[in-house]
This record gives sequence, structure tokens and C-alpha cells, in this order.
Amino acid sequence: MDDEPDDTRPAGVPVDDAPTGAPARFADELIRPFVIGTLSVLTLIQLAERPPDRLPWLTWSLVVVTITAGLASSVLPWRPLTPRTRITLVSVFMAAGAMAFPLAKDTAAPALVFLASVTAGEKLDSRRVAFTVVGAGTALATTVNQLAGALHLSYESPWWLSLIVGLPLYIGLARRERADALAAADLAARQSRRAAASEAREAALEERGRIAREIHDVLGHALSGIAVQLDMADALHAGGRDRDANEAVRRARALAVSGIGETRRAIHALREDTLPLPETIARIAHGSTAGFEIQGEPGEVRVEVAQAVIRTAQEAITNAHRHAPGGEVNLLLAYTDRLVRLTVTDTGTAEPDARPNHTGSGMGLVGMRERASLLGGTLYAGPAEPPAPGWTVRLELPR
Repeated sequence: MDDEPDDTRPAGVPVDDAPTGAPARFADELIRPFVIGTLSVLTLIQLAERPPDRLPWLTWSLVVVTITAGLASSVLPWRPLTPRTRITLVSVFMAAGAMAFPLAKDTAAPALVFLASVTAGEKLDSRRVAFTVVGAGTALATTVNQLAGALHLSYESPWWLSLIVGLPLYIGLARRERADALAAADLAARQSRRAAASEAREAALEERGRIAREIHDVLGHALSGIAVQLDMADALHAGGRDRDANEAVRRARALAVSGIGETRRAIHALREDTLPLPETIARIAHGSTAGFEIQGEPGEVRVEVAQAVIRTAQEAITNAHRHAPGGEVNLLLAYTDRLVRLTVTDTGTAEPDARPNHTGSGMGLVGMRERASLLGGTLYAGPAEPPAPGWTVRLELPR
């Protein structure tokens, strides 16, 4: 038997995540018992007022069985029933109604067999089973109608009337298909909402991770350096070396100032993530009077990669201005099929009387190396290849 499950809700979906079409289905479940109940009451009243002349006990029995099976099929919870129970209930409804159809023609009972046909099409899981039940019911109604006419058990009626018992089956099938389509559309909508919520949560977690790395790279390194210098100052002061202790305190202050600047740059980089990476690097270069060039075809890169490139560009430019004042700084952003490469070069100190500033934390490039390693890339920082003067910082990351 090719029974199909009625409940299409995937496992783990909360009960309150109900289909949006539930009110319409609920209204249908109210209408069906009301119609069957109304026809049943009318049939019973009509039979009581005009009892059948022949075979009254058989007529009453068939009508009662038809009403009972019809109400049961419309009132009982359908999903907990086994497929065999469902088929049996609808078959009894159809067969009893088909046999009562010619015996109680002066009542509303004939309408019940048409409702049985609709019920078979709408509630039976297999079309083949539904056609079998309704086909057998139609044949039974036709046969009993002919016998009743031959035995003069009922008033004459059009011979073809019993042949249309199966036509409402298509109404039931259409209602079933409509309900299945609504359920499938609702399931797809709920899955789409869950997928969107999952993507939003994942994006939020990624953003938190990026902010955590920024705090670690900037504040963590700066505060660690400050703590080391202050501990050293305390030890030197205890040993009577006040001049060296004061120098350690000044280095701690320089680390704090450098950390504040790096924090500001990190915040700026986070805000710039909405722009394309080449445009962001171009703005950074323009703001620091550095040259900028792009090689290859710019394309999409991961957010973490773009953030690392931005932070490296800021750190490298700051170090170049600090250690090689007056020198020329150039940025090259190169794209390949698999890599994105940022190269920052400076030409060394260009001012004869300029004095390099060595008050930086020295932790910026350390953090950049750690970040590049986490992303599967490399970072080189060292002297430029001879005979070129100056310093080179090169970051390579997979796209």
C-alpha cells in the first residue's frame, strides 16, 4: 500500500510553529461535521415521520451505520489513526451509504454517500485506494438501486443517479491537493525563515569573533606591554635605580598612547567593512599621502581576510611614518586566482635631520602575524630586497 504521511512537519520543529494555513484547515474540520450532522438529523426526522414500508429494520440499520461512520470520519483525530483504520472507516461510510441510497430516497440519506465519496478523495492517503473504495461504492449503489427497483422496495428514480456517486471523489482529491500544496508552501516558508535566522546568528557570531580579535590584537598587546614596563619600573625603583624606573614608566606611557591610536584605527577599520576592499585601502593610502596600485582583477574576499588586509595596511603605514619619517610609502594590492596580496614598502628616512620614533608598542606586527596564521596566510616584515632601501611588509592570504 503506497500510503503517504500526512504530517510533513520535520522532526524537531516546535509545536507552536504551526502552518499559516491552519485556520482554514480548522474551519474545514468544523464545516464537515456540521454538514454531516445536519444531514443526519434531517434523515432521522424524515425516517421517523415516514417509516419505510418494506425492510424498515434494514433501512434504519444502514442509515445509522452511515451516520456513525460519517461522523466518526469527520470528528475523530485523523493522524493518530493507522492507515488500515482509515481505509476501514471510509469504506464502511461509503458502503453503508451506497446501500442506504436507494432504500431511503425520500430522506436526506442519499447526500451522505456523496459526502463519503468526497471524504475518500480528501482523507485517504493513496489515490489508488480512494478510487478502489469509491468505485466499489458506486457499483454497490448501482446494483442495490436496480434490485430495489425490481423488488419495488422504493420509489422509482433516474437509473443514472447512482452512477454519479463517484464524481465527488474528484472534489475530495482537489481539496487534498490544495491542502498539500498549502502545507508544502508553508513548510518552505518556515524553513526559509529558519535558514535566515540561522544565517543571522552565524553572521552575529562572526562579527563577535572579529571584534574579539581586534580587542586581542590591539588592547591585549598594548596592555600586556604596559604591564611589563610597570612591573619593570617597580622592580627598578625598589633596587634604587630611579632613572631607569622613570624610563620604564615613560615607555609604558608611550605604549598606552600607541594603543589608543591603534584602537582608533581598529574601530575605523570595522566601520569601513561595508566598502569594497580596494576602495577602503585607497582611502587609507590617500589619507596618509601614500601611493596605491591594484594588480589583477578585484573580486570578493572573505570578511576576515578583508579585515586582516585593512589592519595590516594601517599598521604598516603607521610604522613607516614612525620609523622612516619623510620616506615615500607605496601600497600594492594584488589579486590572483587563489590569493590576495598586500605589499607596503617605504624608501627609508628621507630627511637628513629626521630622527626615527621608536616609541611604538612593537606588538602590531606580532598581532598581524598571528591573524595571518589563523587565516592560513603569511606575513613578512623586513628590509627591502637589495639594492632597494627601506622596509617591506608583505601579507598573503587565501581568498
